[in-house]
Amino acid sequence: MAGWGLGKDRSRLGKWLDQRGITQQWLSRETELNRATISRIASDDEYTPNLRTVQKILKTLKKVDPRVKQEDFWM
Repeated sequence: MAGWGLGKDRSRLGKWLDQRGITQQWLSRETELNRATISRIASDDEYTPNLRTVQKILKTLKKVDPRVKQEDFWM
């Protein structure tokens, strides 16, 4: 799947970040997760992170959009 104008694959989370101008670096810093982990989550729609990682990401993204929920990114 082609990325959102960036020439790279993007997951639903990656597209969400791109559409809002949020960098993976910011998400990594805010969640205290490794940048490689964030990169994989933002580019691989087949990858589902563990529950603790999902919770950290959702808690951080709710600062941007309080309506965000797990189902927006992972089933």
